[in-house]
Amino acid sequence: MCGIVGLASSESMRNIGIEAMMRKVAHRGPDDEGTWISSDRRVVFGHRRLAIIDLTPGGHQPMTDASQKLWLIFNGEIYNFQELRRELESAGFTFRTRSDSEVILQAYRRWGERCVDRFNGMFAFALYDAETEKVFFARDRIGKKPLFYCHQGTRLAFGSEAKAVIASRIDRQWPLDPHAVNAYLTFGYIPGERSIFAGVRRLLPGHSMTYDLRANRLSFSAYWAPSASLDPPKDVDSDVLVSELEALLDDSVRLRMIADVPQGILLSGGVDSSLITAIAARHSTRRVKTFTVTFPGGGRYDESAHAQKVAEHFGTEHHELPLPTAGLDVLRKLAHHLDEPFADPSVLPTFLISQLTRRHVTVALGGDGGDELFGGYAWYRQGLTASKTLMRIPAPLRRIAARLAGSLPVGIRGRNFIRSQSGDLCHYQVTTATMFEPELRRKLLSQAIVADLGNDLELPERERCARWPAVSDPMLQMSLLDLQTYLPDDILVKVDRASMAVALEMRAPLLDYRIIEFALRRVPSHLKVAGSGSRFLQRKLARRLLPPSLDLDRKQGFVMPIHEWLRGEWGAATVEVMRSPLASAWIEPAVADDLLKGQRKGRTNGIRLFTLLMFALWLEGAHSNEASAPMACAATA
Repeated sequence: MCGIVGLASSESMRNIGIEAMMRKVAHRGPDDEGTWISSDRRVVFGHRRLAIIDLTPGGHQPMTDASQKLWLIFNGEIYNFQELRRELESAGFTFRTRSDSEVILQAYRRWGERCVDRFNGMFAFALYDAETEKVFFARDRIGKKPLFYCHQGTRLAFGSEAKAVIASRIDRQWPLDPHAVNAYLTFGYIPGERSIFAGVRRLLPGHSMTYDLRANRLSFSAYWAPSASLDPPKDVDSDVLVSELEALLDDSVRLRMIADVPQGILLSGGVDSSLITAIAARHSTRRVKTFTVTFPGGGRYDESAHAQKVAEHFGTEHHELPLPTAGLDVLRKLAHHLDEPFADPSVLPTFLISQLTRRHVTVALGGDGGDELFGGYAWYRQGLTASKTLMRIPAPLRRIAARLAGSLPVGIRGRNFIRSQSGDLCHYQVTTATMFEPELRRKLLSQAIVADLGNDLELPERERCARWPAVSDPMLQMSLLDLQTYLPDDILVKVDRASMAVALEMRAPLLDYRIIEFALRRVPSHLKVAGSGSRFLQRKLARRLLPPSLDLDRKQGFVMPIHEWLRGEWGAATVEVMRSPLASAWIEPAVADDLLKGQRKGRTNGIRLFTLLMFALWLEGAHSNEASAPMACAATA
């Protein structure tokens, strides 16, 4: 796990500025650094290393092959690198190191750009081929590792974080993209290819990109996407599927326990992390280390007792982090490391548990992916129920109810649900996932930004609905949408930024692409969600492996008392920062004031206020950083 940055150009570059870019990703790789400049000064690579595999200087990057015609910078891990190495050695390839980085170089030499089809891992890399004068980029299938880029004129800048890309610019001023801000206020994160900075894009998961230096041209290719069976099996033996899932998860955990540094597990006490703990205990020759957060006095939010039960059952070395109300200093630090505005409140416990975990280990396994694959989210059950309701109520009545709900005060419970009833299941899913609907964004955004957006104010919803999967099974539709949007753009961004802020490598066994394909093609929907129940297949496996006294039916995961906290110190801070000149150039402070008043009356505006707070804190941090000071407003480049 590392930080990568670089530049490529169709012309020789004089002012390179790689050092400024390297500083922006230094936290991702504290163990080593390296740069390489091609002899014609058209390609520059920079690398910050977090040493995980082959801790010797042999793992240093940028890395080249014996011919010195291929050069690589790589962020992530190729979990099946040992298997690939054996295959390549049998074909006559030789290796000088024990690293998975060298396997990428030799795999490219053997299979060219199709080498990515053979990689089981999380990765973002850039590989320069001097013979073809092309730079080949690739990002892992599901999007665990990030890659941002900006192509302007004859120059391509790229890096693990957006702030590293904009640090390549000499004048250090960069306009924000109002479309990205609009999308952020819609979903609480910036989806798809956009970044907060105009002209800076992100390579999509499962995609590769090639920059041709001779032609000064970018080309793109999708090498993988999550796909479901068009005719899901319905009469398959669930015991057979449980055994298949256990075998897949066993091998996935085994591969992710290959490391030359200490490792542990983030244990919430839920099904996903508990299953990973159970299987890790099989493969570990040492006592497994587990880590969890507690909310002292948090009542229903504190699930540490469940994690403790799992830890005791498997005899792990268990560590707990009491999580009091966090002050603004922690949120400010988070806003910087998040690279872009980001409003998922669970990023806070993820960041703090990463800090605790990093004191003991360098690699940690987590349970991300189980909800999307096996029906864990409550909105899947609610969506299936809503889809049946939509069929029974005449459309004109639903549209009338939706219009009436839109006039209710923001934060009234059930308001979004009623608003969502005017369309189909896709409309329901998008509407209920929205922080600020278009009508509210029109009031919330400054009039200058609204005028700039014009007819694109509703673009985030339209773009999301355009990605609605073309399969007939409602459960698969919702799952596939989340795997292509919410998972890579929210969950995996949260985990990457929060863990890499403290140089902790996070691995997700449930997101092995073999498990993803198994869940989408082999597991019928009724073994994911039916009636008021969910996760039937996982729970059946849990009954095989976990303590019988563990409650498998409760609400699970790292959850924050966000609504309570925003009625206190955070609420007052939100009003204060929203009145700053930076924030008020984008957001009307009076609307934020009204939301806080509603929150204090008992309405559920906590997540909306947190969305505004994190945006204002991000603006504050970006403006104070001389290498990434944004202009207040600009149209998309």
